[in-house]
Amino acid sequence: MEHFGLSHILYEPDKYSPDTLDLLADEEAREYWLNTCEKLVEKYVNFALSNTEDPTVEIRALKFKTCYVEALKELRINPLAHGQLTIRLLLDVNETCLRSQGFFDLWKQQKLYENEAALSSLAGRLTEIDGLADDRQRWTELCRGVLAGNMFDWGAQAVTSILNCGLYEALQKIQKRPWLYDGLEKWIDKLEKTVHHCAAIFVDNSGVDIVLGILPFVRGLLLRGTSVILCANEWPALNDVTNVELEEVLQRASLICPILGAAMATGDLVVRSSGQRGPCLDLRTISDFALK
Repeated sequence: MEHFGLSHILYEPDKYSPDTLDLLADEEAREYWLNTCEKLVEKYVNFALSNTEDPTVEIRALKFKTCYVEALKELRINPLAHGQLTIRLLLDVNETCLRSQGFFDLWKQQKLYENEAALSSLAGRLTEIDGLADDRQRWTELCRGVLAGNMFDWGAQAVTSILNCGLYEALQKIQKRPWLYDGLEKWIDKLEKTVHHCAAIFVDNSGVDIVLGILPFVRGLLLRGTSVILCANEWPALNDVTNVELEEVLQRASLICPILGAAMATGDLVVRSSGQRGPCLDLRTISDFALK
């Protein structure tokens, strides 16, 4: 599929940047992220070795490690080697090195396992949300679920300790409000006054994130009369759910939640490819088709 980008509908396309940190300008952040990526290499290698019986895996994993470590060394010496230096670039180089050695979907089995585990808890989570006293409580809890789900990121060094836990352990780790950026009350006020025609949600991690974080949130929007487009990666990257995998998850979830099933049948809930090939979202590379 060809992707023409959304630059013409971005509010201020000339000012848009998909990156929050310029690692060329921030030396301290550059050193932190180069060190973090270097530490993650061993995790990827060990994961590769433990998740396949392919006799070539050891040499391919070693070649991946050499490829990525050398790329990081080059960026330490010459941060301008790629004309820019961002977290997105570091992760994209990692994916390129993985794919060069045939690791096109290193987390495939892990994603399947996490999706299955999360789906087994979906009915209970929906019942729990429905039991809350009023809409403001429900939306607050739905948003907390989205925040908690986003912690389940296999590329994030800081959350490794919770990856084998569940939603409720992650919910306990969310800081008490007010959050660093906290516009929740204003957002709920707006919800009370407006029913949105359509919402596009760009999804992230498999398992707890998509199933117990995003899908209950989607259900809340559908109940208000809002159609939902779920935009997922076209190519595998880390443990991010792909659009093909998300279709399968939704089919399973529709058997658990009739609201999701009905919305899929009427076209009020659809999955689209975001066109992304890496773990970071760049709105400049998203096809118009994703939002149709």
